[in-house]
Amino acid sequence: MNHDRVHAREPSHHVDRWTAGVVESIGERDGHAVVTVRPVAPDRKENGGAETADDGERGESVELTLTLAVRDLFVSRLPIDDGESPVGERVWYRKRGG
Repeated sequence: MNHDRVHAREPSHHVDRWTAGVVESIGERDGHAVVTVRPVAPDRKENGGAETADDGERGESVELTLTLAVRDLFVSRLPIDDGESPVGERVWYRKRGG
């Protein structure tokens, strides 16, 4: 199976290959982690880098399939407290499918 890619921090390499998104849900299916993200527009300099209200409407939700280890790693790198939900956090992803 080809797994998708996800970063908790903005990538510094091949930036044009990554899409920014916001985590909508995290679950498991068939022994893999499934992370649903909604694509958002990149940070805007003119409003201090904050997302605007319509940014979440930029695209349809995308399901990413990850190994459980990659899910644990990327969630551990998010700026959240232990046990806090990653829903609503910004991530960067590449859909590989498989």
